[in-house]
Amino acid sequence: MLSNIINRHKVTFISRDYLDKLGFLEIETPLLIKSTPEGARDFLVPSRLSAGEFYALPQSPQMLKQIMMVSGIDKYFQIAKCFRDEDLRADRQPEFTQIDIEMSYITEEDIYVLVEGMLKRVFKETLGLDIPAPFPKMTYDEAMDKYGSDKPDLRYGLELVNVTELMKQTPFKVFLDAIAKGGIIKGLKAEGCAKFSRMEMDTLTEFVKQFGAKGLAWFKVTAGGIESPIAKFFEKPVQDELVKRFGAKDGDLIMLIADKPFTTNQCLDFLRRHMAEKLGLIDPNKFVFTWIVDFPLFMWNEEEKRFEPAHHPFTAPKTDDLSAFDRDLGAIKARAYDIVLNGVELGGGSIRIHNREMQAKVFKTIGISDEQANSRFGFLLEAFEYGAPPHGGVALGLDRMLMLMFKESSIRDVIVFPKTQKGQCLLTNAPSDVDEKQLRELHIKVNIIKKEEVAKSL
Repeated sequence: MLSNIINRHKVTFISRDYLDKLGFLEIETPLLIKSTPEGARDFLVPSRLSAGEFYALPQSPQMLKQIMMVSGIDKYFQIAKCFRDEDLRADRQPEFTQIDIEMSYITEEDIYVLVEGMLKRVFKETLGLDIPAPFPKMTYDEAMDKYGSDKPDLRYGLELVNVTELMKQTPFKVFLDAIAKGGIIKGLKAEGCAKFSRMEMDTLTEFVKQFGAKGLAWFKVTAGGIESPIAKFFEKPVQDELVKRFGAKDGDLIMLIADKPFTTNQCLDFLRRHMAEKLGLIDPNKFVFTWIVDFPLFMWNEEEKRFEPAHHPFTAPKTDDLSAFDRDLGAIKARAYDIVLNGVELGGGSIRIHNREMQAKVFKTIGISDEQANSRFGFLLEAFEYGAPPHGGVALGLDRMLMLMFKESSIRDVIVFPKTQKGQCLLTNAPSDVDEKQLRELHIKVNIIKKEEVAKSL
């Protein structure tokens, strides 16, 4: 742990020095800001001086750094503390640190060059490794098609293959029903795994079910054809084409999932990672970076039956796609980019919207009225009226980067006094009760509501 703390200092110092030498100003932004709940839940801080009103701790300095671009600060960075009240896992904590960057008068290429240069220096001076640059780029659509994820681990193959059209030629009802409901059929090939026992296949089936799959279809490739409990539903030409599509050979195993696109991709992403680990395909000493680009600007929320931002509502659309606002919102691509390392989203950013009209249009598209926009984001919209320069930026997760660099399994291992899975601090026992006097000063009365009542009210 002490070694990780020392290395955290080194990485932070190198990043600061790199950006300083390029003319960036390190500027601290406020930690007590207005609540603008658009992503994760905000942490709220009650105000003593304004009864019944609250500050929020920033999920990121997004709008604050945009306003600095309007103010004439062309190059900003900050080693920024961010706060999100969300469920915790290995790469999430309620408070975390970003290397936060914003620049005026730039394009996406400027961001790529800047970030790649910084990471090359960090890895060289900390680990003695020469990271090859420029990093490869992959479109969002390609990543989802080949890997079922927008943060693919490229240290190994196991690419996915879509066989939806081929399966339309079969009488297998499970596949045909899935296709009729708008689903897809995709899978992966595991080399040399035809030797897996029935028990092993049942275990893999149960594995994908925990992520939403209804089942797992599998085919063992042999010299005489394919072996499977459902082989009788597939005529010889279809079997041969299936083997050909996957580039399979004698001794290989083909596994397929049929479901809605989101569920199919999610399950295959987990299955792909699981098989790579099971087969020993992951090189722990390898660092493979890639940029994911051409994200959709909006994603359809099936539960709420509305479009919502794929990144955040301040991301600029691609100029060539502006006409699609009136005909197909799902076709609009964003000027957004994520940087991925070994299957982990290391950071992301975008070229921002910099005029009020376009920002208002995006707000309206995602269901934010003019009144709501002015209430939540009025300070940003007003700033745009003063002639905002084109600008963009990126935020890199410092904790995630350190976790990967030093081969830890959780960001808790690179954070001083981290929180537990339940968000508790083992050092200070926070969160904890406070004195009644403190609550009165804040005009607060505590009324604990049972979990089931909260769920019912939501």
